[in-house]
Amino acid sequence: MRRKPIELAAVATAAVPGLTPTAVSSAPDDPADFDAALLLDSEGKRWRVRSPRHAEASARLETEFLVLRAFAPGIRAELPFLMPTVAGTVRQGPLSTFVYSHLAGATRSLDDLSGGSPTLAREIGAALAAIHDLPRSIVSNADLPSYTPNEFRQRRLNELDQAATTGKIPPLLLLRWEHAMEDVSLWRFNPCVVHGDLHEDNLLVDGDRVTAVTGWTDLRIGDPADDMAWLVASNEQDFVNAVLDHYTSSRRDVPDVHLLRRAALSAEFALAQYLVKGMAAGNQDMVDEAESMLATLADDVAEHGGQPISVEPLPRPVPAPEPGAEPVNAGSDAPSAASTAPGVPAGGTAPRISKVTLLPLEPEPDAGTGAVPAVHVTPIPRATEDTAPNASAQPVTASDTNADTDPDSDADSNAGDTGNAGEAGDTGETGDADQSDSGAGVSAAEDTSTQSIGVVQQDSASRPGPGDNTSTTAIPVVDTTSR
Repeated sequence: MRRKPIELAAVATAAVPGLTPTAVSSAPDDPADFDAALLLDSEGKRWRVRSPRHAEASARLETEFLVLRAFAPGIRAELPFLMPTVAGTVRQGPLSTFVYSHLAGATRSLDDLSGGSPTLAREIGAALAAIHDLPRSIVSNADLPSYTPNEFRQRRLNELDQAATTGKIPPLLLLRWEHAMEDVSLWRFNPCVVHGDLHEDNLLVDGDRVTAVTGWTDLRIGDPADDMAWLVASNEQDFVNAVLDHYTSSRRDVPDVHLLRRAALSAEFALAQYLVKGMAAGNQDMVDEAESMLATLADDVAEHGGQPISVEPLPRPVPAPEPGAEPVNAGSDAPSAASTAPGVPAGGTAPRISKVTLLPLEPEPDAGTGAVPAVHVTPIPRATEDTAPNASAQPVTASDTNADTDPDSDADSNAGDTGNAGEAGDTGETGDADQSDSGAGVSAAEDTSTQSIGVVQQDSASRPGPGDNTSTTAIPVVDTTSR
């Protein structure tokens, strides 16, 4: 429920004993989360009232209250700006309204800030550096979130997955953001204290000075680029460079080289976060506004390429084949559709191949023996004792070999070895093939896989010699036609 300024003035009198408002007006704030008013009391002192519109916003104000209490007077004195001070609070049901002492200065638009003097740019850079150099104990003592670079990157990927489930993010942006978030080299930074919600509406300016910084609801240890996201939306590159230069010279730690890339990514991804927030709140106006901004961003990226947000360039999409184009011959240098299609992701972007390894050519048969070393043997299914073997596992006898099978083709298809029994003995075979009965047949289709060896029941007259080699390296084929 939206509250009018006069209602907020009444709440303020209950929060701060002795406060007598004489004038009230609305104050700028996030309209989706807060109602705000500016009060003037009978002593001429100004006050600011913030009332949450839902439970999540109330939790943020309560978190900010804890954050502000963590800033001891000694820490505040070292900052180049002022911070809010809570004067009182009133809880109404699940929501808490807070009253703050007024801070001098006024908010300005980004265009006004970027068109300001170099002194103002230096003031903004100094304010950012002072925030990022705050002691980490402020965050840890208040039990606020703290993220390592990899944890922060993974958190972003999880948020991207959540945004993708809405079905309202243009595929071009999903692919662009995912590529940047998976670029590990982009996320090498030193975590520091981060304001978390810094933008032009949380900077109070008086002339060329930054007088105060407000909106401390998302303080954490994380990526300093998040506090730079609002800057990259400026069209004045000189202003951005001036802020960054003074920020770099004012910080104790040297910023990483990819700071602005992640800031640009954060600025773009904020639209997806805004969409998810609107859908969670059931606010169709927010959803429509987010969709419109996402579509505009996607058009800009498609036309101009957008700002660089990753170290590694995004792979170019594979061009679609023209209608009626001739198919690519197998012997041509161009890759076939069968070789490229499995590697193309859903976004239509071909993956980058770092190295292609050429397989060695097939070995040539030896001129003297006709043997091919290291021939691959395809295993044949195991025969069972209860049922008759199938055609592929049937033992081949000498008579079958002579009558139905060409010895050369049979040897090529089963073992790739055209040597005779004597040659088998020369290569180290110890079998007794020469002493077997003339009616004995040797199976040319025995399973020689290393997983299992099928046993075919034969009579004693048809069993192979006890020393037959069943290794998978080479299998000799006994020529039985001469017996």
